[in-house]
Amino acid sequence: MAAKLKKGDKVVVLAGKDKGKQGEIAQVMPKTGKAIVEGINIAIRHVKQSQTSQGGRIPQAMPIDLSNLALVDSKGKPTRVGFRMDGDKKVRYAKTTGEAV
Repeated sequence: MAAKLKKGDKVVVLAGKDKGKQGEIAQVMPKTGKAIVEGINIAIRHVKQSQTSQGGRIPQAMPIDLSNLALVDSKGKPTRVGFRMDGDKKVRYAKTTGEAV
């Protein structure tokens, strides 16, 4: 099945502690059905010091389930994603506005 959300998409969080926040997808993990969004779902990771890194308490974005994310359309509102054929190409489109993503 084609991916409804891809790296670089601007999304809004629908549920959880960061509900309502917006960010850009940095990484998508289709096998687990999760994505990492910049600035969302931040957790503190304790990193041991080494010759290359300082170490300490590092804030890190953790994966969030794809079902808790929605694409942001051109008007800034959350929207579902659909697929349609434009000529011979399959394209994603926002269901609220109908325009291609």
